[in-house]
Amino acid sequence: VVRRRLLQRYEHQPFISCLAGFYSCRWKRYQRRRTEPGKCCCKTRECVFFPLLVGAFCFSLVFLYMWGEAKNDYNNFDWYNYGNLGFWFLWSLVLLIVAAILFVYITLLLVLAMCLLAEGQQLYLHWSHKIGTFLVLGFSITALFILSVLWGDQWKTVRLSFQITAPYLHIGAITIMVLLSWPVALHAIRADKKVVQVIIVGPYLAILLFLFLIPLGMYSPCIREMGTLGPKPALIGHRGAPMLAPENTEMSFQKTIEHGGDGLETDVTISYDGVPFLMHDSTLRRTTNIKEVYPNDTAQNAALFSWDTLQELNAGTWFLKDKPFSCMGSLSRADQNQAMNQSIYKLSNFLRLADSQNKLVIFDLYRPPEKHPYRNSWINRTLEVILNESGIRPHLVLWLENDMRSFVQSVAPGFQQTMGSKAPVEDLLMDNIVKLNLAYTEMSSEDIWKYAEANITTNLYVVNEPWLFSLAWCSGAHSVTTNAVHMLKNLSQPLFLMTPQQYNIMWILTDLTSVLLISLIFAL
Repeated sequence: VVRRRLLQRYEHQPFISCLAGFYSCRWKRYQRRRTEPGKCCCKTRECVFFPLLVGAFCFSLVFLYMWGEAKNDYNNFDWYNYGNLGFWFLWSLVLLIVAAILFVYITLLLVLAMCLLAEGQQLYLHWSHKIGTFLVLGFSITALFILSVLWGDQWKTVRLSFQITAPYLHIGAITIMVLLSWPVALHAIRADKKVVQVIIVGPYLAILLFLFLIPLGMYSPCIREMGTLGPKPALIGHRGAPMLAPENTEMSFQKTIEHGGDGLETDVTISYDGVPFLMHDSTLRRTTNIKEVYPNDTAQNAALFSWDTLQELNAGTWFLKDKPFSCMGSLSRADQNQAMNQSIYKLSNFLRLADSQNKLVIFDLYRPPEKHPYRNSWINRTLEVILNESGIRPHLVLWLENDMRSFVQSVAPGFQQTMGSKAPVEDLLMDNIVKLNLAYTEMSSEDIWKYAEANITTNLYVVNEPWLFSLAWCSGAHSVTTNAVHMLKNLSQPLFLMTPQQYNIMWILTDLTSVLLISLIFAL
């Protein structure tokens, strides 16, 4: 009998050994201790540290979700870093990989802790994992703080993403609560006092009830009745097709046209001798080879060069070297050769191309710097090119510049007057505004429909991700400016589109299934 008891006491426990080994580096059974009924799951020091582990998980989850949803704006992030560091690198992708690795690491630690609790084992986190936990917590909090200060609008993107992901995040949260029910039930049953049981089960049930009812406050324009979805938004190529060709070049706009884009967006600067040309940055350093041709002028404003000088520069080789987008893919040999031979594009040639293909055009017009010959006549010079040199039909021009708008309307009444910010409908109608050009973070289905009732359409920029385009579609946007015409053209309907009835079924089935599983776990 004694021999049998000894064998039972020291039988192998490979599962628990693995859990404790990875979590505590305690692979031997004599190094571990079980939690006595009614006692705390760990020593005082470990009890203090466990909330830090949970906090590290929460902060890393928030940062990973935020940065994952920020993918639409990765190019802007990399462009910002280029301006500060002086060289191009896909820092956005590196940050995403680091965030994912840290989240997986801290999640595994938390899963190991929950499994040990479910097995009735005392927790002891190894010192190396404690350092790792502090690193994850510190990195996540620091990253969230820096992004909030420098890029606070990204929280608006997160808020918009909830309109798409909330139903599925709800299912994920309910699933986690079901998995947590086992250790909660185990420790509640082992507790020797009613007060302890209430302390363990009470918060769990409160959170569970909140999750059951939270769908009552959810809103998504993509949850709608059949037949109420508006037409697919038109696609306007942002600087052409910058994922397929060097931005603001003839090749880039040709690619947009090839993939069925409805309009072309660009940026206009005026050279020192009065030739409007296409350039987004204030300098030529990022998108030309000026460092090789004129190494002493890399920091000079692009508007201070003559057109003859600008024609000497190559505007395509940087694209093949820097690869500005992580999802560019590989170019064919013909496209590579074409990209390497691109030059700076004149506004007049751009407008002729758009007119020949019957494409809308919209552009940001940059005022030249001080002491520039066209500093005070920049709008007049641009109008000369549009009306007298390009021959484009006026109704294809979406005029965005707000300065001298009344003058522009008097000399070019055929332009579609476009405003870059929200305003009362009465003020917009008074200025003959027919379109709003808004950042996607200002997206509001209520505002879009309000303006539409006054025959004012809405264009949102810059929309690259399918989920964001789907949200814009469901919200009633008339058009979007995008870097990804070649991808968004393939969407035949919005992602995550469902009827209220389908959503209610999904919600109720999730809640009922979870109630059944949790009840069975507590009963067993």
